Amino acid sequence: MPAPGAMLAAAWALLAAAFLAALLLLRRAPAPRPAGVGLVISGLFQDLIRYGKTKRGCGQLPGWLRLLQVPKRWFTHFYVVSVLWNGFLLICLFRAEFLGESFPSWIQDMHHALGRDSQNKDMGNCRRLAECLWTSVFSSGVIHIVQYCFGLGYYIAVGSTVLCQVPTHVRNGKKLSVQICWYHIIGVFMYIWASLHQHRCLAILANLRKSRTGKVVSVSHSVPFGDWFESVSCPHYFAELLIYVSMAITLGIHNVTWWCVVMYVLFNQALAAVLCHEFYQKNFSSYPKHRKAFIPLVF
Repeated sequence: MPAPGAMLAAAWALLAAAFLAALLLLRRAPAPRPAGVGLVISGLFQDLIRYGKTKRGCGQLPGWLRLLQVPKRWFTHFYVVSVLWNGFLLICLFRAEFLGESFPSWIQDMHHALGRDSQNKDMGNCRRLAECLWTSVFSSGVIHIVQYCFGLGYYIAVGSTVLCQVPTHVRNGKKLSVQICWYHIIGVFMYIWASLHQHRCLAILANLRKSRTGKVVSVSHSVPFGDWFESVSCPHYFAELLIYVSMAITLGIHNVTWWCVVMYVLFNQALAAVLCHEFYQKNFSSYPKHRKAFIPLVF
């Protein structure tokens, strides 16, 4: 029977493979327009991989599919759930580390089924929640209810995966001896650097819809310029990937489970970036031709 840690890594690797398959299907040569059942399957596939502005230009959705859409601004719920869940886990971790208390038994049981022993590093989404509430300007775009439910589950799973990297003796209330290594320093600095750029890029996008006084004057889409937008169409997605890479470095570089998470983020963000890049190219004839979709100079 596979070890629990291997099962967790395999689950993330399977998710990564699913998004890679979706990306390859999207990038393949155009096939003849399907009909009948094929048309329904094609429409459902496009509906599941697209959200917000990238849903435009895909034709009129059947009535039953339109019933499964929720506002894109519900993205905020992802970060609310993440802050509450990961904040709870962080409190449990601090109580175990500094007060010698054990984790709740149900958390220990869950992580015994999923986890593995390694090092400790937590992540939060307080910044993204604040950006959704006070920086971002959402249009009338929508997301599929499956994407919404997946997003909620994802942020719970990520926090649980991070906690699985905490040694068992810490989860049982024993002290953690932390030794700072060179990769910890590199990982933390990379995390801060990528987070700052991600915030700048999200602010650039939001300011396209605001006046100089900060008032929202439009919800239409425009071509962004500045910071990493000079190189790629979706620098905030690229920054997201770098944030996860920085955590992989901080967790010790050899943490296979977290690298599987990184691979999932890579293909997930690459798929979203390709769709956004195509939207810009189709809707803005003067769109900079030198820009890549996701990774500068590469993809």
